[in-house]
Amino acid sequence: MSKLTNKIDANDRTVLEVLDRKKYTVDYFQREYSWGQQHIEQLVSDLTSAFLSEYREGDHREKGMDYNSYYLGPFVLSEQNGQRSIIDGQQRLTSITLLLIYLNNLQKKLGLSESISSMIFSENRGRQSFNIQVDGRENCLKQLYEHGNYQPKESDDESANNMVKRYDDIENDFPDELNDNKILPYFIDWLKYNVVLVEIIAYSDDNAYTIFETMNDRGLSLTPTEMLKSYLLSRITDTHRRQSINERWKKAIQELHTYSKNEDNLFFPAWLRGQYAETIRPGSKGAQNEDFEKIGTRFHGWVKENLQKMNLNSESSNDFVRFFDRDFTFFLGAYLEILSAQDKLIEGLEHIYYIRCLGIAHSLRYPLLLASLTVDDDKTTVHKKLDLVAHHIEAFAVRRLLNFRRVAHSSTRYTMYSLVKEIRGKNIEDLRTVLQANLRKIDEDFSGMEHFRLHGQNRRFVKYLLARITAFIERQSGEPTTFATYFDNSDGKPFEIEHIWADKFSEHREFNQKHEFDEYRNRIGGLILLPRGTNQSYGAKPYEEKLQHYAQANLLAKSLCELTYKNNPNFTTMYERLGLNFKPHAQFKKQGLIKRQLLYRSIAEQIWSAEL
Repeated sequence: MSKLTNKIDANDRTVLEVLDRKKYTVDYFQREYSWGQQHIEQLVSDLTSAFLSEYREGDHREKGMDYNSYYLGPFVLSEQNGQRSIIDGQQRLTSITLLLIYLNNLQKKLGLSESISSMIFSENRGRQSFNIQVDGRENCLKQLYEHGNYQPKESDDESANNMVKRYDDIENDFPDELNDNKILPYFIDWLKYNVVLVEIIAYSDDNAYTIFETMNDRGLSLTPTEMLKSYLLSRITDTHRRQSINERWKKAIQELHTYSKNEDNLFFPAWLRGQYAETIRPGSKGAQNEDFEKIGTRFHGWVKENLQKMNLNSESSNDFVRFFDRDFTFFLGAYLEILSAQDKLIEGLEHIYYIRCLGIAHSLRYPLLLASLTVDDDKTTVHKKLDLVAHHIEAFAVRRLLNFRRVAHSSTRYTMYSLVKEIRGKNIEDLRTVLQANLRKIDEDFSGMEHFRLHGQNRRFVKYLLARITAFIERQSGEPTTFATYFDNSDGKPFEIEHIWADKFSEHREFNQKHEFDEYRNRIGGLILLPRGTNQSYGAKPYEEKLQHYAQANLLAKSLCELTYKNNPNFTTMYERLGLNFKPHAQFKKQGLIKRQLLYRSIAEQIWSAEL
């Protein structure tokens, strides 16, 4: 074996040095890109907060050389015959590539021309290709790079589908403060030159995999959770109690890890923010991180510095025993209830499932859900509080999205975190009063629904709306279907959005311009849900031919058909009781679509009423 084969190099590299005009493949055993929303949210939040804490208005760009560096972690490569394969770190590097694609699209919108593209793709022997090369991703990345969106196809693999979702998350999570042509170049500079990774290169696969296993299996560094445990246990003087609590702690973390290996790092910030945090970094450039940000990045350190806020005396062993026995046990139990309810519909906790499907950021929904709880609450009270808060989060988010407003962390953090403090420790009736008052005073109402339509970036939300509306009228009519039936039908064919009008402008003479027809065709009043394949089989047919098929579909689709109003007394009783203006449509013209749009608005007003 040659000396080179045995060699291992480790060097610090800036993001620019790692990605600029470099080519990487991804090893077969870790090809899927699997980061979730919470990972991207954390990455974007950490990077942008770190930059904003350094930047001062009026700085020259050269001043960025003095800004603090940010360590993003290690990655492991195997290099043979000039080819570099990523053994560990693909998730992080792919996510940085998605962020760079977003920044490239954003800067073009702002009229900037910063040099980013060579960190995304480059030319090799006359052929352009993306710097991280994985079969099956090229088309997805190309569409995101050129257009900022991509509609996945059935032939796309899991990674391509996930990359589209995470790109959308970046767009949602990127802070408004940086969406400015004066400050964005500074952030791009900082990302390129101040964000650092450790590059570990092995020149044999055996050595590369050994390094990978060492880093991932043996855990060379303590996690924030482990550091928090070490500190808290060190304050307990009774050896027997300390050992007992340590065993309970380990079992608790193992239970969290059955949901995800990072779940403990989501639980502690959610609990601490929901129950104790008082301050948040203001939006002004150069502002320092406060409670909410510090808990998100170094919760173990924040606890040590804020014992008084947590009613802990550093000299009282009994305080720390009580903290484990009562507070930790109670809030862990409540958090596990949330995790269970967001994975499947549980009676009495349905809205937790809804807001997970809606995609509300973890850093927003978890602290809010935990904020009103107190350790004296029984299980019935916990469930009622959790569902009330989740109902409020859903109603707040839907109203914003219907008015083409964002609900990302960066757009709603002040509103949400102000509410955390307002509802903290409230009993059920006071909680209900605060939440109702909060909904009544927000600027967004349901007027935006009169013109609401499907477009390239909101397909998931449109499907969500249609699934909630369809399930609502069916449940109110006594049918056993649920929201999950239409939004996430894992037991059968998934449902897809069906345009009631075929894409045939020439058949709609009431429109003079194609763009006007397209705008109306995509309005939500002209959309329903049908099983995948069903809509494709007759999607191009005239409405009158489709109508006979709609009569066999779900109740929202059936409501277009006159026969439904004759043979379905439960349906008739439902819409009369709720005051909904359902009407059949033998033909479906422009005015019919407008009336249908108003009907959907009326249903939405009942589903997301301020009367919780």
